[in-house]
Amino acid sequence: MANDPASHVDQGVLKAVYDGNNTVAAPVVQCVAVKPLASNGQGGPERYRVVFSDILNYVQSMLASQLNHYVQSGQLRRGVFVRLKSFQTNTVKDKFIIIVLDLDVLEELGECEKLGLPHPLDPKVEDVQPQSTTIHTGGFYGNNAQAPSQQQQQQHQQHQSLPSRTNTTTSSVPNANIWPIEALSPYGHKWTIKARCTNKSDIKTWHNKNGEGKLFSVNLLDESGEIRGTGFNDQCDALYDLFQEGGVYYISSPCRVQLAKKQFTNLNNDYELTFERDTVVEKAEEQNGVPQVRFNFTSIGDLQSVEKDTTIDTIGILKEVGETSQIVSKTTSKPYDKRELTLVDNSGFSVRLTIWGNSATNFDVQPESVIAFKGVKVSDFGGRSLSLLSSGSMTVDPDIDDAHKLKGWYDAQGRTDNFASHASMGGSMGAAGGRMDPVKSILQVKEENLGMSETTDYFTTKATIIYIKQDTFAYPACLSPDCNKKVVQIDDGQWRCEKCDRTHPKPEYRYIMQVNASDHTGQLWLNCFDDVARLIMGMSADQLMELKENDDKAAGDVFQDANCKTWVFKCRAKMDSFQDQQRVRYQVSGATPPNYTAECSKLAEMIKMYSME
Repeated sequence: MANDPASHVDQGVLKAVYDGNNTVAAPVVQCVAVKPLASNGQGGPERYRVVFSDILNYVQSMLASQLNHYVQSGQLRRGVFVRLKSFQTNTVKDKFIIIVLDLDVLEELGECEKLGLPHPLDPKVEDVQPQSTTIHTGGFYGNNAQAPSQQQQQQHQQHQSLPSRTNTTTSSVPNANIWPIEALSPYGHKWTIKARCTNKSDIKTWHNKNGEGKLFSVNLLDESGEIRGTGFNDQCDALYDLFQEGGVYYISSPCRVQLAKKQFTNLNNDYELTFERDTVVEKAEEQNGVPQVRFNFTSIGDLQSVEKDTTIDTIGILKEVGETSQIVSKTTSKPYDKRELTLVDNSGFSVRLTIWGNSATNFDVQPESVIAFKGVKVSDFGGRSLSLLSSGSMTVDPDIDDAHKLKGWYDAQGRTDNFASHASMGGSMGAAGGRMDPVKSILQVKEENLGMSETTDYFTTKATIIYIKQDTFAYPACLSPDCNKKVVQIDDGQWRCEKCDRTHPKPEYRYIMQVNASDHTGQLWLNCFDDVARLIMGMSADQLMELKENDDKAAGDVFQDANCKTWVFKCRAKMDSFQDQQRVRYQVSGATPPNYTAECSKLAEMIKMYSME
């Protein structure tokens, strides 16, 4: 009855939970206080401390971050009643707490002032050893309360291993103090987590002026949340083969808990783990009771509204599989294997998703399979596209409702549907191909202050070259593959590259050209590297440099011929510093002659927009 909420509260249940002999599957308690925890200033999710009362006792609790919306929406507030559907208990600094993993707010019971005069649950001297339990609505029924004669035996056994209330098997880790991942922080000590390894990276190596080393990382998941763990050097050797994707493990301190480096992880956790020399990792004999990969899917049709560089999960039908190709990183000069996949779903859209490294070379999934991706980065390359992060994972034909629904839709109608591509939305495609960038006039580029912000701006513009700087149009480059660094002449027939630590008999000249381009609204200085400048000049920088040395007039004619030609330039604008002054630098990444057929069609469409019925 709503007018007698006290009759719905499970009085004494908190003491039973504390003593380890609770038999109420989903107890009803009253919320008597809600307070936000102090922020760590790292931009992570807010955390809330809640005090629950069963009229006789009260206890401090912490909400799992996935329940924050109850507080933020005002549903969970002082005076309301809740049903605790899933929770864990622990003792932190000799204080008994509950970590709430799932709950229901019982709005039909209304809200009222604190019922009764509840007392705190204080640990007794004999209860110094912390204990942990996980309690669910499902799977709890059938567990009988311990008889008083058995409780002393159980207390003795707790010094051997901790029981789980969801199954009767015990942890194989001695003196285990099982903590939920959600409760880990730099201030906790002597803890053990039981978690599933949902992703294991390849071993990565580094070489720099401070030395060299190697590392690997794993994503760990339990019912309360996820956390990333990393092993360096000796720990990499010791633990890499032990961790296997899908396995359940006990990880015990000492293990460093530190603020997460968000540039390296896509997990929703303020902290991450670093395995130390004495960190204990043991495979759990009981592999059940820990969830599989947890997804928060974004449909392919909703990608247009997702911010660039956001990390998401998505699921789709594998429509097409591209061939493996290789690119070379401009920053590290290392080759990377890649493969492009095309996914579709019942939103009627398709998207291109890129996988990398071993995932690309070893990919062997049949088209029309369902693939769930966790940890993909949203890019605006080609409208909207996705890229699987090194910390992400993919699961083929997962046994989840979303996959079954998607497969059913595809078999019923999706196989014959036509799909819209994000490449046809959100701007105009520059004729240079590739990235989908807005078409701007030169005046618009300046008025909209493109490149003035902290991020790089991309645009496409059609302009005519009116002047090319001839004094410094090329530089002598290293002949080593994938180097292209500037070389210095130290003697006749000797050109030195500091990066490669090699001497070459001659350099290869490469363009680094500045051109002034104009349209009907203004002029703009553009910077062109070798690939673009070859198109503009019609010859390599080596050829032009040789021509200039032998026939300066002929070289001047080449520059003159390149003037007064119109190109569609694909550009990026970014703030740059030069001689202690900041300026916007406009870099050309691609150029093509105008496609006049496409231009005419575009103008015709614009004219239609102004036509009157």
